[in-house]
Parts: sequence; structure tokens; C-alpha cells
Amino acid sequence: MNDLRYAFRTLRTSPGFALTAILTLALGIGLATAVFTVADAMLLRRLPVREQDRLVVLWGQAPDRAFDYPLRLDEAREFARRSRSLAQVAFFGYEGAWPIPIRDGERISRLRGAIVSGEFFDVLGAKPALGRALNAADDVIGAAPVLVLSYGAWRRQFGGDPKVLGRQIVMHGNGVAYTIVGVMPQGLEYPRGADMWRPLVPARTRPGTDSTIADVEVIGRLRPGAIAAHARDELTDFLRRAEASPWQRGMHGVVHALPRLVLGETRPALIAFAAAAGLLLLITCINVANLLLVRGLARVREIAVRSALGAGQRQVVSQLLAENALLAVAGGALGIIVAAVAVRSFVAVAPAGLPRLDEIQLNATALAGAVGITGVAMLIFGLAPAVITSRVEIERVLRSGTRQSASRRSRLGTEGLVMGQIALALLVLSAAGLIARSLIKLERAELSFQPSHLLIGDLAVRYDQFDTPGKQQALLERLLPQVRAIPGVRAVSPVVAAPFSGPGGWDGKFAAEGQTPEQAAANPMLNMEVVTPDYFATLGVALRRGRVFTDADREGAPPVVVVSESVARLYWGTDDPIGKRLRIGENLERAVTVVGVVPDTRYRELREARPSVYFPLRQPFFPYEPVTLAIRTTGPPAELVPTIRRVISEAEPGVALASAAPLETFLDRLLAQPRLNALLLAVFAGAAVASAAVGLFGVMMTMVRQRTRELGVRMALGATGRDLRRMVMRRGLMIAGLGSVLGLVGALLANRTVVALLYGVTPTDPATLTMVAALLLAVGLAACSVPARQATRVDPMAALRTE
Repeated sequence: MNDLRYAFRTLRTSPGFALTAILTLALGIGLATAVFTVADAMLLRRLPVREQDRLVVLWGQAPDRAFDYPLRLDEAREFARRSRSLAQVAFFGYEGAWPIPIRDGERISRLRGAIVSGEFFDVLGAKPALGRALNAADDVIGAAPVLVLSYGAWRRQFGGDPKVLGRQIVMHGNGVAYTIVGVMPQGLEYPRGADMWRPLVPARTRPGTDSTIADVEVIGRLRPGAIAAHARDELTDFLRRAEASPWQRGMHGVVHALPRLVLGETRPALIAFAAAAGLLLLITCINVANLLLVRGLARVREIAVRSALGAGQRQVVSQLLAENALLAVAGGALGIIVAAVAVRSFVAVAPAGLPRLDEIQLNATALAGAVGITGVAMLIFGLAPAVITSRVEIERVLRSGTRQSASRRSRLGTEGLVMGQIALALLVLSAAGLIARSLIKLERAELSFQPSHLLIGDLAVRYDQFDTPGKQQALLERLLPQVRAIPGVRAVSPVVAAPFSGPGGWDGKFAAEGQTPEQAAANPMLNMEVVTPDYFATLGVALRRGRVFTDADREGAPPVVVVSESVARLYWGTDDPIGKRLRIGENLERAVTVVGVVPDTRYRELREARPSVYFPLRQPFFPYEPVTLAIRTTGPPAELVPTIRRVISEAEPGVALASAAPLETFLDRLLAQPRLNALLLAVFAGAAVASAAVGLFGVMMTMVRQRTRELGVRMALGATGRDLRRMVMRRGLMIAGLGSVLGLVGALLANRTVVALLYGVTPTDPATLTMVAALLLAVGLAACSVPARQATRVDPMAALRTE
């Protein structure tokens, strides 16, 4: 207790030092605690399922890795019967969680719904927060339509009302009223983003038949002793069975652990943030350690006197550790406030689709993490300086002047710590630079269509009224002219899916006429679009060769398609594709003729221009027609939404505009995560560089003060202010340069950890590494400029008299 009281009085005599150390620690501890809080909710906290590490999800994949292949429901059931590595098996719809229009009175809204087999929640081992889960009895033909809600949807859509059980949700598409029978636990939203789950068989069985048609993926629980690779190999063998189709036999099984799929693309980003926060914490601890060493060097005479009066080294170390502990506690307390602000800011700016976002908050675990981080920080920055400072040669110190007490070894030690700070700062800065360059390249990616003045609207269609492709086509034939006639609308066309929908689009297997079955089996899956003649003008897609569709491309006319450039190269190389024929269908029974070539667009995926084949709407081939509209406007698209909604509802009572947004909204939504990654890493990098600059400034300023007599002697012997400035700057730049070299070596090795977050940039990008090294040297130059000017102001006579 006496040590603490004395420590408090000692720190009060140096408020500038104490405040600098506390603020530095608060920044490092606060940001580290904030990242720990996020990581705890999203990475460390276990899913509300039984033995999550034994849960795996399986699907097939093409050799080129461009397409994930689902199984038909009957195939999935057969695989489940054959599997020896899976103790339990369930299925869910290949499309994942998809926006579904629901009707509540006259109001139409959307929930992301998934269809799952009755065993789904039993396989997961998930216990509902309210009511019951789906079971096998719900997943049969003729069962009463029921569903369960996610915890988040229950809170958002129904206000967390415990009386929600028994309420009904009407699917606008078919008018079926589903009864809510349960609410699943918080943190369970798989498939990603699911708001509700419905039984698979009733949802995919055609009315009046017992024919269930569904493409599914498999989720299973591994048997004791089995590993994921066993299940993967079993699926590969199943896909290559003798009775499989030729192109299916070219697939191989893929297996993923459920927790990894729940986190999806956020896992690499979280790991990068955690590494950046850890490095920043280490930098701040080194900075404070340096401050303590410098302060300790100024107190060696005081410590020597105390030792001469009988204080042992243990007592001196105990006293110094008490001071350091007070700094750590104050920094940790302030760091918790910083963490609370940082966590709230993160939740506010995080993309809406981020998994488990509603669970991120400061709690007992986070506070315990803050205490642990503070303790680690104190050990890092406090112990070594206390021990080093306590080791003084009493006689030499008492006989020498105060400015002679700091040894060359001590100065080298402090400079070495600053080099380490700069090296660690460059690690964080290089990662931030790579992420920033990736973001710039992603934002500037060539879309090959015009995104401005383009509105995307989803139609909510009553499929019980429009239950055949013919009726759906007739609906579009009536509706499109009505929308096109609205003032401010230039063009309109249906599209298969909303922009950047990834697996939500349509894919198909094609073969060029003349290919052997073996060659056809090796062909990749291609994106398919069903469009009107106005499609290419609506999206602003240029025609490279041939023609686009016309009104003459209708049923009864020769079947035609427009292909993208990479499709033409894939099948015909440099030959002219116009007039060439492709075959499609389960047995490649339908032949179509290529009439035009357009660029590969990034409509379906931003990171990759997809090879695409376009079919005319009036030559029906698919089991249903697209009901998403792309609308080209003359002015701001959002202003036309009320008018478009009114015109559609008046023209077709069974149809409504469920949602509509400018294409830029979809683009911003997709770029939200990369932008957040760049922003957070920039914050960490800025804090790391600032901390390193403060460390370099402090060391150089201390060097000038400790070498005042030497500087005075040099000036007395004829050195100019310019010479002294150059000497200080040279020393500082040497420290910054060596630290940068060490940082570059580390960056070449460490940047591989962020490769999953990069686009169009390599982890060892020379331009980025050169820029960040130059930036750090410039910061080092600025940090040394003030101490360099201070060196030129030394009065030789005053310096010599002082010593």
C-alpha cells in the first residue's frame, strides 16, 4: 500500500509523462478489447447447436471450381443411405436463404426463407428459444404448413412477442398461410441470413401430385471416429457412380465445417483485424516501455541514492512496478471506454448481413478480456523497464553528472525498441495499403453495363394464379408495356435475379455441336439469362458482333441465343461464332443458334465477369419465367418507385412490386464489407504509425537532451547548426530505415494472411510496399525534425557550464 501511495505521488510530479502513457495504453487496450469483443461474438462463441465441430455441409463441385453442384432430393436421400461416415443427415434448399414476399393484410414485405428437411434441427441439435422446432412429421405431403422463425426475425418483425406462436404468415406467391410453431435460438441463422425455415417436401411438391422437385445440399453429423475427409470422399464416389450422368461424374465432393460457413467471408477479415489489434497493442506497449526506460534513465541518480541508503533491488523493482501498475490500471479503465465507443461504432457501420451482429456488445467476457489484456500489457511494458532501471552502479552514478548516467547500451536499447515499433507499424500499414488498393480496384472494376439510372425491382407474383410458364410469360407481355409507358422510363426488361446474386442465378451445362460426350462433360457451367429484346439497351450492354433479339424471336421461330465473348472463345476459339450451334438440356436435346456476341458482364458477381448465355423470353424453355425487372430511367430511379408500384398493382391485382432499389444500392451493399475492412485497418494503421512516430520523437528528443554537452563541444569546435541538424536527422532516419527494412521482411511473410481479402493485388505488391515504406520514412523525417531543430539551439557555453 505504501508503494502505491508513493507511486501515485511520483506520477503526480510528472503529469505530462503519466497522461501520455495512459492515453497511449488506452488506445491500444481499447482497440484490442473492441476487437476481442467482436471476435468473441463471431469467432469464439460457439453456435447454439450440439457438438458444432462434428457438423459438416457437403456439395459437389466442378473441376474448374466455378460452380457448386447440388443434388436432387432423391439423389441426396440415396447418398444418405449409402454414407457410413455420417450418423445423421438432413437437407436444405440449394438456393439458401432467399427473399420471399409475405402478405400481412394489404402490406407486402419480405423475409429471407430457407426450406429444410424435417430432420434439419435434429441433426443440428438446436433447441428452440420458444415453441418447437420442425420435425419429420412436418416434412411430408399433406402436412399442415408450419414454419419456425429466427431469433432476429422474431425480434425485428414481431417485436419479440411471446404470443407469436400460432400466428400465421401468408406467402404471397401461393397464398398459403403458414403457422408459426417456434423461434430458434439467437445466433442460429443458417443458411446464412435465414429469417424463417419451412419444411422442404410441402414447399417443393407440385399441387395435386406427389412429385417433389428440389435441388439440395447435405448437412450431416459425423460419426465418432469419422473425419470430414471421409464424408467428402464418400460424396465424390457417389457423384462418380456408374448410373450418374457423364458431366456429374466429372464432379468431386466438397465438405465444409458448419461454423466456417456461418461466418463465411467475415472470418479472414476478423483474423486480420485481430492481428492488427494485437500488433497495435504490442506497439503501444513498446512505446510505453520506451517512455518508462527514458524516464528511468533520468531517475538513475534518484535510484542510486535510494540504493545507497539501504533500499535493495527488490524494493526498487517493487516501487517501479507499483507505478507501472497504476499506469496500466488507468489505461485499462480508459481503454474500456474506448472499447465501448469502438464497438458501438463498429455495429453502426457494419454491413447488415454480417453474421451474429446483434450479439456484439460489451459483456462480462469482454470485460474479463480487457482485464487480461491490461495484465498482459503491464507485463510487456512494465516488468523489463523496472528491472533494467533498478540495475545501477551506485558509485559511478553518484560520482558522474546526471547527463552522463545514461549509457550507450541504454540508448541503443531504446532505439532498438523504436525500430521494433516502426517494423510492426509497417506490417499493419502494408496490410491496410493492400486492402485499400484492392478496394479501389474493386470499385473501378469494369462492369460492362451502365449502373447509373438503373432500377431493379422484384415482383411478388401469385404463383397459384400464374402457375405455368405460359401464364407467367403472358403476364410479362401485358405488364412490361405498362411500365415502359410510365413517364421517365426509357426501357424495361425482366432479369433472372437481382444484381450480384451469386448462386441465386441460373446455371446450365452446354455443349458445342460436334463435341463428343467426354468433351461435353468437361465443359463448365455457364450463367443463363432469359431476356426481352430491350434487355441489352436497358442494361447498356454493348453488342460486339451479330445482332440482339427481336420480336421475331418467338415460339415457333428457330431457337436462338446471344453469348458472351468468353463463351465464344471457349467453344470456337477465334472462329466467328455467329451461326454456330449449342446444345442444352438434361440430355443435350435442345439445339440453339448463336446470333450475337456481347461482353462478359459483372452483373451476377462483382469479382468475376461470368460467361453467359442469353435466351429470348418468347422462346420458353425454362420451368418458370424471371420476375425481377430492370428499368432504365431518365432521372433518379428512386423517384419513380411509387408510380411503378401503383401502375403494377392497378394493372395486375395478383402482382405487386415487393421491393425496388437503384443498382447503386446493390453495389454499395456488396462493397460495404470491403469498405469496412479498409476503414478499420486504416484506423489501426494510423494509430500504429502515430504511436511509432511518437516513440521516435521521444527517443530523438531524449538523445538531444542527454548529449547536450557533446553538442555544445561540437559547436565550440566549429560545428554549425546545419551539421548538428544533419547528425540528428541521420540518426533518426537510420532508426526509421532499419525498422522499415525489418517491417518489409515481415510484410513479405505476413501479408499472405490477408490474401482472401485481396482483389487484383498480390500480397507482395511492390508498389504498395514501396509506398508504405516511403510513408513511414516521411513520418520518421517529420518526427525527427523538432529534435533536430532543438539540437541547433544548444548554447555551447551554457552546456559546458552545466556539466
